[in-house]
Amino acid sequence: MDVWTERVAAACAAGEPAVTELLTTHSGLPGPRANLALLAAFGDVAPTDLVVRLADDDDEYLRSCGTAALGRLLLDHARAASPASAAAGAWRATLDARASDASWRVREAAAMAGQRLGAGEPAALVALADAWLRTGDPLPARAAVAALCEPALLRAPALRVAALDVCARATDLLRSVPAASRRESDVRTLRQALGYAWSVAVAADPDAGLPAFAALERDPDADVAWLVRENRKKKRLAALLV
Repeated sequence: MDVWTERVAAACAAGEPAVTELLTTHSGLPGPRANLALLAAFGDVAPTDLVVRLADDDDEYLRSCGTAALGRLLLDHARAASPASAAAGAWRATLDARASDASWRVREAAAMAGQRLGAGEPAALVALADAWLRTGDPLPARAAVAALCEPALLRAPALRVAALDVCARATDLLRSVPAASRRESDVRTLRQALGYAWSVAVAADPDAGLPAFAALERDPDADVAWLVRENRKKKRLAALLV
């Protein structure tokens, strides 16, 4: 158990006020970087009721901590092979909402929740990403891309396949946005994610990924051309294109 996990566990034993004080004091905010080690430690040991409450907190960092920790709750539920429950449905509904949160930090925490779920139950992350893409909304689509296109996860064959599929479907979504709406912030957020995600997905599965990426290079869409250029700059992909 690392130092942050020990401190969060001790605070949990002392009660919710001690936890929120610890998280707020050591959040790293305001500042350029939030304390992600503390956020992860909270996700490891926080009790369910506190996770649920903080996932709906007004404070950005507390809400991020609760949101990321929802991944553990959903993972535990999936591992238990439990039937659908009202509690699990509520956790999932909250996570879905946080994938479209006004705060980019909270949206990133939603992707982290997906990664935690996928590390233990790959099929559950594939289903989650599929649902986020089916909304047709750029922000949940971005969360799907960010959750799956994480190199550490792509050792699992099913997730390698899913990462390429998610990139392709999210690119289709970007391409479908009318020109007049392309500069909207939500659309730009999705485009930015695709500007690196393809390189991760292709590098994890070059045999399937390189032909898919080559097809993008022939696409006349200006935003697709941009994401091709951005991904080509990434060393992981550049090494494969030599």
